Amino acid sequence: MPQRPQPHQPHQPHRKTLTQFLIEERRRYPQASGGFNGLILNVAMACKEIARAVALGALGGLHGSADGAVNVQGETQQKLDVLSNAAFLRVNEWGGYLAGMASEEMEVPYQIPPQYPRGKYLLVFDPLDGSSNIDVNVSVGSIFSVLRAPEGADAVAEQDFLQPGTAQVAAGYAIYGPTTMLVLTVGNGVNGFTLDPNLGEFFLTHASLEVPADTHEFAINTSNSRFWEAPVRQYVSECVAGRSGPRGKDFNMRWIASMVAEAHRILMRGGVFMYPRDSKDPARAGRLRLLYEANPIAFLMEQAGGRASTGRQPLMSVQPGALHQRIGVIFGSRNEVERIERYHADPPGAELPNPLFNERSLFRVPA
Repeated sequence: MPQRPQPHQPHQPHRKTLTQFLIEERRRYPQASGGFNGLILNVAMACKEIARAVALGALGGLHGSADGAVNVQGETQQKLDVLSNAAFLRVNEWGGYLAGMASEEMEVPYQIPPQYPRGKYLLVFDPLDGSSNIDVNVSVGSIFSVLRAPEGADAVAEQDFLQPGTAQVAAGYAIYGPTTMLVLTVGNGVNGFTLDPNLGEFFLTHASLEVPADTHEFAINTSNSRFWEAPVRQYVSECVAGRSGPRGKDFNMRWIASMVAEAHRILMRGGVFMYPRDSKDPARAGRLRLLYEANPIAFLMEQAGGRASTGRQPLMSVQPGALHQRIGVIFGSRNEVERIERYHADPPGAELPNPLFNERSLFRVPA
């Protein structure tokens, strides 16, 4: 009887698991305890749970809004927002590594329940970034940042979390796309880990990620062009002018409307992302949240050789003033971000020479 042919199994080289990677990193610091590793592994566990829920899609019954629930940002919560936030809290509260947590979905910091030991770190996170894209099957993700907690306090307060991005101990994101990846920095470069769904393990697949200094891609929501400040208008105008313009090369524009997906593309192949301060809502300094969106991504970009800025100063140098503070964000390939910073330092005049700003232009300066 002829044997049934066996499915081809591609050769898999030996790869480090996330656990192995963290142990090796810890060995570089003999005085370090295992608490930090435990915290990162718990974060990874929460991301695995969220990845499974996202992957089920409509089969999981978790599409749509959460019965009209609205978060502190005034945004409608999706069912998966609620599930993801609960997963981060449940998986991380008991380990003894944290003194408290803060989330996009909660108005005030989360206190570690009294039955669990209190640790020396703080965790801030956006449990499901880009959740408005869930129903259309666009990549979404989770963003997190680890800070040190002040010593001696029995409970955490908002002020304890108001640390500049330079104080971050670790940061990263999980992206739930065709594959689930965890991208992490512990202050020694950036590494990407891919989830093997059969083993339930993250394996190191993208070691020592680096953002190219130059790029021909930019990402910005051009529907807000009438609200942009002059330096941003100038930069985008020059990119759109392409080879015949002052930059002398063609650019491609990308816009996914999922910050994790935008950051991941830039870490993989370069680019510049802009969600700058504009005049659309003068009461807000920007759209993205500083502590748990902008700072973690900025840490990753800087560790990978890129740059992150508000346009006027390095993003991680900003001293937070509130837990849910918003800020303008520009990050990606270093040379492009530095060019945008120069335009902010020396703004163009009221009359921009580029024809894209003439009367028929998409980017026409408002009267």
